[in-house]
Amino acid sequence: MRTSTRLRLILLLALLLWSRDAWAEPLKFRVRLDADVARQPVTGRLFVFLSTRRSQPRFGPDWFRPEPFFAVDVEQFQPGTSRDLDGQADGFPAPLPQLPPGDYYIQAVLDHSFDVPQPGQAPGNYYSDAIQASLDPSKGGVVRLTLARVVDPPELPESPWIEELRVSSKRLSQFYNRQVVEPATIVLPQSYFDQPERRYPVMYTISGFGGDNRTMARRYASTPPALVGGEVEFICVLLAGQCKWGHHEYANSATNGPRGDALVQEIIPEIDRRYRTVPQPSARMLTGHSSGGWASLWLQINYPDMFGGTWSVAPDPVDFRDFQQVDLYVDPPLNLYRDPQGNPRPIARRRKTPFVWFEPFVHMDDVLKRGCQFRSFEAVFSPLGPDGLPEKLCDRTTGRIDPAVAQAWRKYDIRLILENNWPTLRPKLQGKLHIFAAQYDTFYLEGAVQRLAETLRQLGSDADVTIVPGKDHSSILTADLYRQIRVEMSRAFREHSQP
Repeated sequence: MRTSTRLRLILLLALLLWSRDAWAEPLKFRVRLDADVARQPVTGRLFVFLSTRRSQPRFGPDWFRPEPFFAVDVEQFQPGTSRDLDGQADGFPAPLPQLPPGDYYIQAVLDHSFDVPQPGQAPGNYYSDAIQASLDPSKGGVVRLTLARVVDPPELPESPWIEELRVSSKRLSQFYNRQVVEPATIVLPQSYFDQPERRYPVMYTISGFGGDNRTMARRYASTPPALVGGEVEFICVLLAGQCKWGHHEYANSATNGPRGDALVQEIIPEIDRRYRTVPQPSARMLTGHSSGGWASLWLQINYPDMFGGTWSVAPDPVDFRDFQQVDLYVDPPLNLYRDPQGNPRPIARRRKTPFVWFEPFVHMDDVLKRGCQFRSFEAVFSPLGPDGLPEKLCDRTTGRIDPAVAQAWRKYDIRLILENNWPTLRPKLQGKLHIFAAQYDTFYLEGAVQRLAETLRQLGSDADVTIVPGKDHSSILTADLYRQIRVEMSRAFREHSQP
C-alpha cells in the first residue's frame, strides 16, 4: 500500500473517531420512577449523589469531606417515566460538565418529604440501588438509574421503658394547611411500673442538627438511665426538632411556623396528661447539644415560667456579633465569604486548623436547597421573601451580608433578648441558666458563648457558663458531663419543687 493511501486511511479513521466523539450524547443521568413504588405523580427535588468512597452515596452530603452531587426540581413526576439530570442541573461543587473523570458510586434520590431534612434518609423518599461506573464528561454517555426503593423510618428500640408519642398539632396543621404530627420518644424510669402512684420530673432532651428522637433512644435500648449518687429518676422526653429545612430549634418563625408554641401549649400538656409527670415548671428541665443546645436555651428564655432550668451544650450562635466569627451587625456590612484581608472565612476546624470554608459550604447548601445547616438558620431567623422562601443572609455570588436581613435576625439574638428584657426576665431565670461550650468548638461556637457570658455578668445574672478546656463540638459530650447535668437537674428539682 502506497504511503499516500495509508495516510488517507489514517485521516479517514481519525475523522470517524472524532465524529463519533463530537456527536456523542453529553453526560447525563436518566432517572426512572418505578411504577411499583410510586402510585401517583410526585413533586419534589431529584438528586444524584456520587462518591468515590461510600457504597451508598444517598447518605451524603458529607460536610467535612463533600463529594459531587446534582439536583433538579421536578413537578408531577409520573410513575413509569424518566427525568434527566444533565449539564443544566444544579451541581456541587460544579455543574456536571466539570465533573472530574473517575470511577464513582452513583445513586439517585427523589425527595418529597415534608418533615425530615436529609433526602436519603427521610422516610417515604424514593431511591435507587447504587451502581458503579466510570464517568468522563468529555466522553459523554447516559447513566440509567431506577427509583425502586423507599426509605423506611428508623426503628425504635424494642424495650418496655421506651415508647413513642405522636401528637397531632392543631397550630402547626393550621400553619401548613395539612396535618402535622410531632413525634417524641418517652424513656420511662426504672421504677415507673413498680411504683404506680409515683410521679416524676421530666428531662426534655433536644437532638442536635441531623439527629432525631429515635436515634437518641438507642442509648437506652439495653437499660433505662442508670442512677448515680445525687440523682433522682426522670421521665426522659427525646425531641427531634426536625423539619424539612433542617432544625426548627423550637422557635416560632415565618418559615417553620409556631414550633415553640406547639411544644409548650400542645405537646407538653399531652405528655403531662398521658404520663405520671410532676406537672410543675420546676420539674421540667431542658437540655440539648448544638442546635438542640440553642433550642433548650431559647425555650427557657422565651417561656421562663414553663421550665425549671436549661443545661445547654455547645449551642448554635447565641450572640450574632460572633456568628461563627462574623459580626452580622457591622456597618458597612462584612463579607461572609472573605475577611477584610481577602482570605476565605472558615466555618469549621480541627482543633486550630480550618478545613471547611463558608463559600463552598453555603454553595453546597443551596444545591441541596433545603435541609442543610445554613439554609436551616435562614429558615429560623429570616423573614419570608417575595418568593415565599426565607430571605438569604448574604449575596450568594459576592458573599456580602444583607444588612436588612441581618437586622431582622435581631429578634432571634439570644443576647439581645436578655439585654432588652432583663428587668422582667431576671427573677424568672434565677438559677436556671447553665451553658457549656468547648474550647475548640469545631464550628467556632465558643466565641458567641463567651460574649453572652460577659453580657450576663454585666447584667448581674447568676448564669453558670463553662468553657470546657481541650474539647471540640463532639468530644464535649462525655459521660462525666451527662452525669453532671443529671445531678444538677436533680438538685434543682429537689430545691424548687413542691412536694
